[in-house]
Amino acid sequence: MKPIYNKIFLEHQTPPGHYENFKRLESLGAIPDSNIISGEPYLELVHTKAHIEKIKQASANSEMIDADTFAVPASYNVAVHAVGAAIMASQTNDFAMVRPPGHHAHPTFATGFCLFNNIAVATQKLVNEGKRVFILDFDGHLGDGTLKAFYNTDKVLFWSLHQYPAFPGGGFVNEIGEGKGKGYSINVPLPPESGDDVFMHAINTFMTIAEQFNPDIVAVSAGFDAHIEDPLLQLLVSANSYYKIGQLLKSKFKTIFAVLEGGYNTTYLPKCLYNFLAGINGEEIYYSENETNSSSSVLNEYHLRINLLQKELDPYWKFPIALDGI
Repeated sequence: MKPIYNKIFLEHQTPPGHYENFKRLESLGAIPDSNIISGEPYLELVHTKAHIEKIKQASANSEMIDADTFAVPASYNVAVHAVGAAIMASQTNDFAMVRPPGHHAHPTFATGFCLFNNIAVATQKLVNEGKRVFILDFDGHLGDGTLKAFYNTDKVLFWSLHQYPAFPGGGFVNEIGEGKGKGYSINVPLPPESGDDVFMHAINTFMTIAEQFNPDIVAVSAGFDAHIEDPLLQLLVSANSYYKIGQLLKSKFKTIFAVLEGGYNTTYLPKCLYNFLAGINGEEIYYSENETNSSSSVLNEYHLRINLLQKELDPYWKFPIALDGI
């Protein structure tokens, strides 16, 4: 898995002090520019014409879209190329290192720093080509836009691990899909202050559902804001867990691509991201740090939540939940 990147992604400017800024990508070091396609022809696979036009106009007029989401004249062009990079990554099994991120963008509105849903558009294109897609969203926030986009289909298995409660709200165990999609949305709500023990237990436990789904391709919404030093959440995950996730995915699936989502500590974002890449690519860990354990109260709450989730999913999937050892 190789990076797909272009300096165009630095041109989406946010106000001074905003966590989602160009320094996030600069922190990753020197990455060669790729020739990025425009994703504009594919936007309507997920987004309404009205939403697309709104982002275009907001960019032209340098408007605030909501309290956290901004557009400047370059933003529309940057955002459609972020979609294009995600599509390219889906074709070559690579990592689209883009901004703005995408997983909070709904079919009809932008929010949470996100203008268009990069991974959702790439995924819907694959579905239209006859592929079954498993989306793993390990960003510390719920990928609510992606959840919404695929809530009614059995062609996409969407699995999100996220702090609960936290922005954007929602993402509890009973949100498992509707219609043909019932059972194909999996939300693992992690209590605040969950450590590596809880995070990796959730990854290992629910990965068996992804294996039963038997996807043609795995799409990773790769956000790194569950890290203990990230300023926007209260999770306690170390960089080591991202290496382990990369290793695990590589051991179970042949075709994987990734798209960058969150991660707002520019000291630790590259360490987490390059750990994930090293795990996927079968390389030595890039950065190792002390692993974290959750308190007894966090463990108790986690146990309660995943037992509730198991009851919700029992009619659709078979999986063991072993709580020993955490």
